[in-house]
Amino acid sequence: MTTRTNAKLAAEADDSVVEPEQLRRATLASSVGSALEYYDFYIYGLASALIFGPLFFKPLGESGALIASFATYGVGFAARPFGGIFFGFIGDRFGRKMVLLLTIGMMGLASFAIGLLPTFEQAGMLGAVLLVTLRIIQGLGAGAEQAGATTLISEVAPPKRRGYFASLPFVGIQLGTLLGAGTFALLQLADKDAFEAWLWRVPFLASFVLIIVAVFIRLRLKETPVFQELEKHKNVVKNPVGQLWKHSRRNVLVGIGLRMGENGNSSIYSALLISFMSVKEGVFPGDKFIGPVGLLIAAGFAAVMVVTFGALSDRFGRVRVYRYGALFQAVFAIPAFYLVTLGNVTLVWVVMVVGIALGVQSMLGPQCPLLPELFGSQYRFTGVALSREISAVLAGGLVPLLGAILLAATHNSWVVLAVYSLVLALISFITTFFTPETAGRDLLALEDAR
Repeated sequence: MTTRTNAKLAAEADDSVVEPEQLRRATLASSVGSALEYYDFYIYGLASALIFGPLFFKPLGESGALIASFATYGVGFAARPFGGIFFGFIGDRFGRKMVLLLTIGMMGLASFAIGLLPTFEQAGMLGAVLLVTLRIIQGLGAGAEQAGATTLISEVAPPKRRGYFASLPFVGIQLGTLLGAGTFALLQLADKDAFEAWLWRVPFLASFVLIIVAVFIRLRLKETPVFQELEKHKNVVKNPVGQLWKHSRRNVLVGIGLRMGENGNSSIYSALLISFMSVKEGVFPGDKFIGPVGLLIAAGFAAVMVVTFGALSDRFGRVRVYRYGALFQAVFAIPAFYLVTLGNVTLVWVVMVVGIALGVQSMLGPQCPLLPELFGSQYRFTGVALSREISAVLAGGLVPLLGAILLAATHNSWVVLAVYSLVLALISFITTFFTPETAGRDLLALEDAR
């Protein structure tokens, strides 16, 4: 399949892999994209928990409207694998840079349009239909955004520090969380009638600013050295999806399993827990301020911890750091959600900080370089995208919907959250025993990690 050995290819590309200017641009471009995706992610998740139910699904009653609201949240996740396949194909066939420009535009414009939607009072169910449509467009773009950012920075970073550099763009996730949660926390201080009438639109309309910044930065990017080498030696495959299916089904399953504990618990802490506390039967009924503030605090700690755990994976290995992170999240699950029920605001915030900044980030940090390292260079983008987005449906997308149904059926029992968190973390913990160690792997290699 190739006219040169992987060792020779690595020697030829070594200088370009660590080019400082390209590394800085790739890090910045990936970080801004991550910020926009997770800004969208958190404002939509918070809006689903706090406001979309009565705005768009009022006739369904409080519980029904909440379930319908979280169902639209889940629809976006259902669309992500399709976006992952489509844009993964483009990324492996025509280059990483093109995809990053397309996805950022789709996500940002869809979020902006949500801020213009008519509510049920203004247009009946038309608003709900348009909300679902825009959520699908968001999901299609998001289905390749993080896969593209992860692939891009991993293929540019120096191998011995790939965990550190690959996790840096994910600081953008925390910045996006800070922006989203911070905006909603501030809006909760406003008059309730004004918030429900028009202020809820402001976070979505503000997406336009991030779009402009992200597109400007990404237009200045170069293609990655790995893809340049594939083109140079005519190793770009015409059907990366078919090649992935033929060679990498096992590693895709590994990637999905690894993501269950990280992505699922992220959704539990950022959306489901907030709903659990603020509904009529909740610990803080009607109080929609505590959750966003907790997310704001947790995101600040998480911005530091994701890079810390990424760097630790360079030193101790991806699998070891991931395994102990998943185990910690599993052990923490039962006491964490019991503590929330005690009604102490400070304890709630401590639980959110520990769960998000330690539990989730201890898996996300090593995951940033690990997923790209699992796959061969010819279909890496597609492999990372499918691993991320199938798990996003199973964990991130279904968690709020199924959780809301189970909470309604159990009269808002905290045990639902605890068991859900525990099971997802254990899935990732078990998966680490089937995961090859990939730290320092040559990303020019055509074959998968074994």
